[in-house]
Amino acid sequence: MAEAKPGRSCPRHYRYSPAVFAQAAALRAESLYVVGGLYGNPEALAAVLELARREDATLVFNGDFNWFDATGEDFAAVNATVLRHAALRGNVETEIAAEDSGAGCGCGYPEWVGDAEVGRSNEILAQLRDTARGFPSLRARLGALPMHLVAEVGGVRIGIVHGDAGSLAGWRFSQEMLRERPERARELLGLAAVDMFACSHTCLPVMQEFAVPRGTALIANNGAAGMPNFRDTRFGLVTRIATRPSPEALYGARLGAVCVEAVPVHYDHDAWLARFDHAWPSGSAASASYRQRIVSGPAYGVEQAMRIATPHGALARAA
Repeated sequence: MAEAKPGRSCPRHYRYSPAVFAQAAALRAESLYVVGGLYGNPEALAAVLELARREDATLVFNGDFNWFDATGEDFAAVNATVLRHAALRGNVETEIAAEDSGAGCGCGYPEWVGDAEVGRSNEILAQLRDTARGFPSLRARLGALPMHLVAEVGGVRIGIVHGDAGSLAGWRFSQEMLRERPERARELLGLAAVDMFACSHTCLPVMQEFAVPRGTALIANNGAAGMPNFRDTRFGLVTRIATRPSPEALYGARLGAVCVEAVPVHYDHDAWLARFDHAWPSGSAASASYRQRIVSGPAYGVEQAMRIATPHGALARAA
């Protein structure tokens, strides 16, 4: 048996079968926002709440809503707010809710992520766990959150996960794997009794259509609500699933009677950067791994994320 490597291994208790999605929807809505990768950004959380308020939308936080909230004040505020809504645990919540399991950050990083980045993520998780120890009741609530959820909007069944259809920390719904090995995702879609999956975990967004025996299926990965997702931008993204289109969508697709859209989260960048630099000064693990992305986005373009045969919405709105 291969030796487990902190940050790269996928613990057995992270895993589940695609068959778990063959259940009645736990929630139904006319407008649903799936918020993955908030990463402890209070400014982005405020912006998400405002987006939802405008149309009385339902929110589901699908994991890793903690990460940079290493101060006690931010940790308490972010979690108290998120836990008023439907929420799933990501690898971050799973690991900070327990003592060191040997999984490090629990990210299950693939081989294309360098060892230095994996090591820094393990450091971030260890520091965040130290903060979480001061909040035992919140820790217990995080550990009790589910790993997956079935929702329904306009007759469309949505499997909401953090990673993929088989693991909380799975990467088969990453933009890299959807490009290089789409047959793996197609197989999971065929095994699960849903019309689409909404996910995050892998940090870069992608929306991709698949032909399956029952018609067209979709995977919508929002990347990160709490960080920029595209080069030279300063906004996060959420996945919006609704019976009516949003004028704010960057791109999207029609699936049955609903619109599935990537909607920007325009948070207060200056306030967030100041907060981040206070918690994670130069030389810290988070600063080394993430500050450049927070300032100017990753080397990734909107055109790379939109893999839809018949797009809904205008790509030009991303400019």
